[in-house]
Amino acid sequence: MTAVESRAWTLTELAALADSSLDTIVSLQDPSGAYPASPTFSAYRGYSWFRDGAFIADGVSAWGDTASADRFHDWCSRILVSRRAHIEGIVAAAAAGIPVPDSEMLPTRFTLQGEEGADEWWDFQLDGYGTWLWGVVEHANRHTLSLESWQDAIELTVDYLVSSWRRPCFDWWEESADQVHGSTLGCIAAGLAAASPTLTGDRADATRAALQEIRGLLRQRGVVDGHLTKWLGSPEVDASLLSVIRPLGVFPAEGSIGAATIAAIDAQLNVGGGVHRYLADTFYGGGQWPLLSCFLGLNFLALGDRDRALDELRWAAATATALNELPEQVQQHLLEPRKMQEWLDRWGTVATPLLWSHGMFLRLAADLGLKATS
Repeated sequence: MTAVESRAWTLTELAALADSSLDTIVSLQDPSGAYPASPTFSAYRGYSWFRDGAFIADGVSAWGDTASADRFHDWCSRILVSRRAHIEGIVAAAAAGIPVPDSEMLPTRFTLQGEEGADEWWDFQLDGYGTWLWGVVEHANRHTLSLESWQDAIELTVDYLVSSWRRPCFDWWEESADQVHGSTLGCIAAGLAAASPTLTGDRADATRAALQEIRGLLRQRGVVDGHLTKWLGSPEVDASLLSVIRPLGVFPAEGSIGAATIAAIDAQLNVGGGVHRYLADTFYGGGQWPLLSCFLGLNFLALGDRDRALDELRWAAATATALNELPEQVQQHLLEPRKMQEWLDRWGTVATPLLWSHGMFLRLAADLGLKATS
């Protein structure tokens, strides 16, 4: 039994750790509204991702902090509206059949002040914009809020994704830019589906048509042996695909595709409660990610298996440091241990805290009903 697996957590302790996770996130939230990915990790310091941030905001919102989530969505909205001309240019170029190069697409991360970063990154990723659309609507629906202040940014994002969703781009992990990824398509589908009721006219029609195409493409080319795949044409799974089922809801957990995907990821990537990204992962040796364990827990819960969902939350809790900080990954079970040192030499120790880990812990704890015990 590894150190991560060695400690049992009561429901009261789990709820207290969730409260601490909220405190960590809110205390580190920038005055701009941005959630820093990790405040001290060399490669992430000073940046906020739309994808990570949307999931963080969702966890914060689910645990009951409306104001913090509002501030993040305001930050995203300002970024998008300030780039109206840029987005409209991308959309027009796509419509004319001369799409802009990847380097001119919106970046995946911004400085906490909302600017593009000056350093090189694997920047063209579409999933974050779909995840933000889903997240802002989910937040508004959860707390019966008006979307009016965010609607302009929502419509710009919809136009961007409808024009560009077919393009290959980097995945969640900043890898494989030449592929169309199942999780990317799922995030886009979830965002367009969430935004669709807020749209009118030609934009609404184009959104519904794109959503139908994306879902059809996933079913036709993104499923092998009954489960969703890492990218179109690949037989492999990736733990990011869990999000497409829960919490994004593109496929129901109890449906054939959802159930088969959960089962494949559980069998191939879950070791004792800790979930790997994918089998060929070498990043920091290919460790286990607490946030992915929380995604798996959400999926188990959607299948009606509360006990296994709690097991995943307990595993994630056991990765916390003495300061109650959750890391990006842990190294008790590495897929490629020989690769760990090169990342330590390059970027230093694993990102801790990773706010996305805390956000996913909050969402799973909230869905398990632990807020009432805190």
